[in-house]
Amino acid sequence: MKTIDIHDMADHAGYNRFHFGVLFWCALIIIFDGYDLAVAGIALPSIMKEMGVSATNAGFMVSSALFGMMFGAIFLGTLADRIGRKWTIVVCITLFSVFTAAAGMTSDPVAFSVTRFLAGLGIGGVMPAVVAHMTEYSPRRMRSTLTTLMFSGYSVGGMLAAVLGKGLIEAHGWQSVFLAAATPVVLIPVILKALPESMPYLLKRGRIDELKAILQRIDPSYQPSADDHFELHAHHKAHGAPIGKLFQEGRGFSTAMFWVAFFMCLFMVYALSSWLTKLMAAAGYSLGSALTFVLVLNFGAMIGAIGGGWLADRFHIKHVLIGFYATAAVSITLLGFKVPTELLFLLVGLAGATTIGTQILTYAYVGQFYPMAVRSTGIGWASGVGRSGAILAPIVIGTLVGMALPLEQNFMAIAVPAVIATVAVSLIDHKRSASAIAVMKQGQAKVAAQS
Repeated sequence: MKTIDIHDMADHAGYNRFHFGVLFWCALIIIFDGYDLAVAGIALPSIMKEMGVSATNAGFMVSSALFGMMFGAIFLGTLADRIGRKWTIVVCITLFSVFTAAAGMTSDPVAFSVTRFLAGLGIGGVMPAVVAHMTEYSPRRMRSTLTTLMFSGYSVGGMLAAVLGKGLIEAHGWQSVFLAAATPVVLIPVILKALPESMPYLLKRGRIDELKAILQRIDPSYQPSADDHFELHAHHKAHGAPIGKLFQEGRGFSTAMFWVAFFMCLFMVYALSSWLTKLMAAAGYSLGSALTFVLVLNFGAMIGAIGGGWLADRFHIKHVLIGFYATAAVSITLLGFKVPTELLFLLVGLAGATTIGTQILTYAYVGQFYPMAVRSTGIGWASGVGRSGAILAPIVIGTLVGMALPLEQNFMAIAVPAVIATVAVSLIDHKRSASAIAVMKQGQAKVAAQS
């Protein structure tokens, strides 16, 4: 009888067509997700004009999706560890596609806000499940690269909304960009067939034949037999409530530090996305349309996410994150000073790389920190707590802007969270992470075998 550690097999597998398939479908889902989140900001001027709403009410209409994302990340992220990730992903795609399209058929602020809240549940809920899925199936030597490459689809979705939005809105009205968001529903049957289910979930449910088929695709050299016995190391199993597992085995303080880092990073992301254009205009810069800012910020985010993942697979992911957060503090602060236009574009791109890109890399670190059985729960709670930072940012920075403070002080206020996040990540105890424990146990096993 062969005893097979499914986590170890996934860790040491060579990259093949199976991994590319998981990467492709997860990235495509994140592109849809990014589009659905960005589309409201792209269409907001047209919505305000047609519905006759004030800037204050418009802000509430946009923030309704952020409230939905907070609840979706927490509750649907936890649900994925209970009912399986495939069905959780399908539920989320249905929510954000159907209700984003429904928002395009509303004619008053209240109905728009309700449909955006429901869409936000899916937008926020799909992230933990997809990140956990990519983390589980990525070979360890390139795990951060694949996870951040997948998550860079979020920025692609934002750029897609920016590029397509202008043409669609001019030709067919603001409703068209929302109705286009229903497209992913058509792909649900294909996604159900193409995406593998989570291996711990299959093992827990006794679906051994499905598990064997997946393992054979992960490692084509594996030949399944009837007497194969599959196991998951004890530190990858959940005992009791999944949320409790986040605070067991000495992980409690690190969990709190992840929550602080997520809060601070999402605060910066939404402070910049909400107020960057306004602050630059107030400073007297003429940089063209807001579309240019969206593209530069998101392009920088893609470079930061992919480059950060590459660095994290070659150096310590925790140290890479500390460097990125520290760079965010410097680059955002410099945005408040008078610089040449070319340098300003560079700083905006660098700010995107070290805020949105760093957020993506932080997702990757959380995915590696927690055991397989509660990975979606860990990501979901960190993301959900962080969403409160996203909700507060436009309000806090808007209040500061209303106080007519000097430009430098506004950007320093956005940069302070980067300093706090740098400290929080530095205090995370990496020795308590699932990935570090797995490496330690493998080393112990090798020593035992040699002796």
